[in-house]
Amino acid sequence: MNRHDPGQPDPGASQDDAVWLDLVARLESDTVATRPDTPAGGQLPPSGTAPGTPETHQPPSFRDFDPLGLAGMPPAELSAAERQAAAAGGTAAEPAGPSDGPRDYEVDDDDDGGEFVPEEPPSLAGTDPLTMLAWLGAVGAPVALLLSAMFWRSAPLLAIVGIVAVFVLATVYLIMKLPQEKNGDDDGARV
Repeated sequence: MNRHDPGQPDPGASQDDAVWLDLVARLESDTVATRPDTPAGGQLPPSGTAPGTPETHQPPSFRDFDPLGLAGMPPAELSAAERQAAAAGGTAAEPAGPSDGPRDYEVDDDDDGGEFVPEEPPSLAGTDPLTMLAWLGAVGAPVALLLSAMFWRSAPLLAIVGIVAVFVLATVYLIMKLPQEKNGDDDGARV
């Protein structure tokens, strides 16, 4: 097996460098890439010239790719400075459309002038103890199951069934405490 001598340069490295430099040169050039089956310059020669005559190739400009003919037209709208000058009584021409745009007005505040301040949440001290226990069971039972699965692998089946029963009973109790009928005067604006 032939081993590469560390003192000699890698023969593939110089070829890779040459390919890379060729690629960079082609990308940086101003000429358009041509297909191998087309004549030099990327275009067919015009009908009046001989195929062997050299042709100067100009890079395409924006006007060459402007099918609607918009490249030579001035903008239809006035600039912001011209609109401000026209609004201040300057000599700028009026725009063709209406003078008021979507951002040309200020919003009127119809509130009582105060900033929204949410009301204080009710204290947990006045909560029904049975409801508080139900919430602890509904939230605490899944946490207890997760912790027992991670740290108490040999938990008895009775403890696992008890935790599941606490969760089910607490959830059913909380569902039963929900209001049964809808308030007809409520428009749903308040959460």
